[in-house]
Amino acid sequence: MASPDLVTSIPANIPDTQRIDLKVRSYAGHVHVESTDHPGTDNNLFYWFFESQTCDPGVAVPDQQELISRTPLLIWLNGGPGASSLLGLFLENGPLAIGDDAAGTVSVRPTSWNQEAHVIFWDQPVGSGYSYSEAGEYVHDEDTLATMFREGLQKFFSLHPEYARCPLYVCGESYAGKYVPAIALEIDRHNGQLPEEQRIDLKGISVGNGWIKPELSVRVMIDYAYATGFIGIGQKESLDRSYEDFRTALADKDMDAAYRLGNDIVDTTLAYGGNFDVYDVRSWTDLPMGPLTAYLNSEAVKKSLHVSPDVPWQSADDKGPVTEALIPDNMADASGVYATIIEKGYKTLLYTGNFDTACGYQSTEEILDGLMQQKGDWRNAPRLIWKYAQGNPKGFVRSLGNLTQVSIPDSGHEVPAYQPEICREMLYNWLFERPFPGHVPGQLFKPRNGGGPRKS
Repeated sequence: MASPDLVTSIPANIPDTQRIDLKVRSYAGHVHVESTDHPGTDNNLFYWFFESQTCDPGVAVPDQQELISRTPLLIWLNGGPGASSLLGLFLENGPLAIGDDAAGTVSVRPTSWNQEAHVIFWDQPVGSGYSYSEAGEYVHDEDTLATMFREGLQKFFSLHPEYARCPLYVCGESYAGKYVPAIALEIDRHNGQLPEEQRIDLKGISVGNGWIKPELSVRVMIDYAYATGFIGIGQKESLDRSYEDFRTALADKDMDAAYRLGNDIVDTTLAYGGNFDVYDVRSWTDLPMGPLTAYLNSEAVKKSLHVSPDVPWQSADDKGPVTEALIPDNMADASGVYATIIEKGYKTLLYTGNFDTACGYQSTEEILDGLMQQKGDWRNAPRLIWKYAQGNPKGFVRSLGNLTQVSIPDSGHEVPAYQPEICREMLYNWLFERPFPGHVPGQLFKPRNGGGPRKS
């Protein structure tokens, strides 16, 4: 008997004149988590799961359970706050892509992350995407968010126990730089209360261009805009004065004022620079969503995904009720949570596109430098130029213990969208412990003991 959340095909366009058959096992729908604030009502989290292409949907699950169980399961979360993770599915790293044409033509993406891993896209917190609260509530902190998500994930595993023993990696980008480590630590905490055979097999986290430490990210944005010529020295001095007011509000724990001041700094910087794209300094416009809103709000798509017709799909970026409920969390420094993740031994990958001014490379670099000062010689760990013998560098890779950092050239904020092949190769190299080919400058040629130069 087929699972009630099975998805076999979806509309290939908004008018639903054709359909795309999904070539892997796919499941979508809501899990229902009882509200603690409004007992008797549910918070409903939407998921869309795609099995790895290494598994055969024509073979019964029991006949390939060993393969299914050893295949990594990736959770993907977009940020916002308020952004739907279906943005990631259709615009970045999912098995489907939507065109810019008026019909919203959907096609298969060749660089999907489910080529060698199971991937599940979650709309969370409630108020994002198809996820909603029956009582109209919103989450106000990471503890509440992480607990709700962990309970939802367990309900998914109850529906699909065949994936419950998969090695789990929590992945995301942007504001999910707050969500990802909080959810991982909640899973870790809850695992400690369970017998080993009931635990979720959490292995690690991956965050791209994470919003982690606002005090640092706002300063770096000003410096980046100045270094790239979008603001002049007088404008920078004015922004620096505003930045000191922002820091004062943070120090005073006046998060509402800090949020307002921080947004004013961003808006003023963009205005000075002719409104360049904060997520890609090379552009004047963000990645286009195209007709995705119309597509996901169509009755035929909702029916295919087991979503009620009266549930709207919505997505926001740092505005709206989801954002307003999380203002104190937005302004908080989450870097210490990463220190705990690393100390607990979970594999940790932080990667950045180098043209992002909002949550870019320098912020991640300085956060990790601060965290790792007492945890080995991170600053002097070899920084490899990742490239093949022919061609330009794909990235710059540094690893120490369970921590890996990768900087990706020629990319804005959404690395899987700007550099899809390189980003997936990076992820799989990290996930499956494959080597990053390349060299470390200064170590190409080293003298032998008592001899001449040699290749290392």
